[in-house]
Amino acid sequence: MQNQSKYHLSPLSDSISRAPQNTKITLSLKHPFSPLQATLHSTLYSLISNSPSPSNSLPPQTMPPDHGRLYFLLIVLVLTVTVKLMATSTAVELPKFREAPAFRNGRGCPRTAWSSLDQHCHYNPSIIHIAMTLDTTYLRGSIAGVFSVLQHATCPENIVFHFIAASHHNRRSSDLLRHIITSTFPYLTFHLYHFDSNLVKGKISYSVRRALDQPLNYARIYLADLLPSGVRRIIYFDSDLIVVDDVAKLWSINLGRRVLGAPEYCHANFTNYFTPKFWSNAAFAASFKGRRACYFNTGVMVIDLWKWREGKYTEKLEHWMRVQKRCRIYELGSLPPFLLVFAGDVEGVEHRWNQHGLGGDNLEGLCRDLHPGPVSLLHWSGKGKPWLRLDSKRPCPLDSLWAPYDLYRHSSLFSDS
Repeated sequence: MQNQSKYHLSPLSDSISRAPQNTKITLSLKHPFSPLQATLHSTLYSLISNSPSPSNSLPPQTMPPDHGRLYFLLIVLVLTVTVKLMATSTAVELPKFREAPAFRNGRGCPRTAWSSLDQHCHYNPSIIHIAMTLDTTYLRGSIAGVFSVLQHATCPENIVFHFIAASHHNRRSSDLLRHIITSTFPYLTFHLYHFDSNLVKGKISYSVRRALDQPLNYARIYLADLLPSGVRRIIYFDSDLIVVDDVAKLWSINLGRRVLGAPEYCHANFTNYFTPKFWSNAAFAASFKGRRACYFNTGVMVIDLWKWREGKYTEKLEHWMRVQKRCRIYELGSLPPFLLVFAGDVEGVEHRWNQHGLGGDNLEGLCRDLHPGPVSLLHWSGKGKPWLRLDSKRPCPLDSLWAPYDLYRHSSLFSDS
């Protein structure tokens, strides 16, 4: 007598075990199929049994024993296709943006041309290279940041943007990001690079805010590896800032012998950026010996990539990430490794180039005021982001300064019809 086993197939979710070769399989439902799932079931059954499909009530059906494995393989195929379709539908849900106006060079701007294909091109200080990350969460902020840079630049056509995006198995995601940039900024010179999250796999430890734990947050450590060797200097910008001055002024700072330039804040309590475990360890604490270590924010940096490569600074930063995994010496994502490696050896930049902290702290994101002094760059570092607060109708006063650079196409104002 043949064995008879029931395989309960909840719509495209329950696991299916493999039946013995001489086993009859009875299909019964734990709950009703959706129309799409019922159609799939009907098609599969017709293919297997070569008979009319079951009725809408889908009573239990019995398949010939030699079709059990075939049905199993077809179900696996349907599940695979469904997962891929779901991934694709998720990837395409990106915001839409209005097209920015064309920004042209002023009369005094030199004519320049740059190509990433020319790996041996000579350094041209007239070409400004800016790196930013692109992801779905902060895309709206990135677009506003680019818009602000172009609007205030004297020579906007001499700016090259280098966008870093997480590598996707689904190429469509990358194509969509590229399309968004080209459709929003048709005259922009830019290049898109893919950051392999495996580079930081096993090196990231949880921090006080989930956004700080994302692999793309660590891409700034690998700029020297991602960008062409012909790029000697780069400005790195976070995706939650706007520039309200000519970025050429920041580009032209003299780094001297140093690798990195950024606004420093020596009044900040430096001990707060590391755990008591760090300071109680004599070997760790000695890392700052002989240095006048000051806090700096890594959302705005000018970096000499040639000196970075020569000094193997990526490896030095990775070293501290590994120490963190073992000993838990800090709480703030990718910032502390930069402090450990560079603090005390940073070329100071005017504070006007990073009015940071406008997003509040990393826990509550409360409203904050500007620091005293002139302003060239507004930076919403912290938990609160201006686009989220504006959409929620609960903006902070300074969020109104970000709003004019927002190119987001609101559905209530624009329609595809």
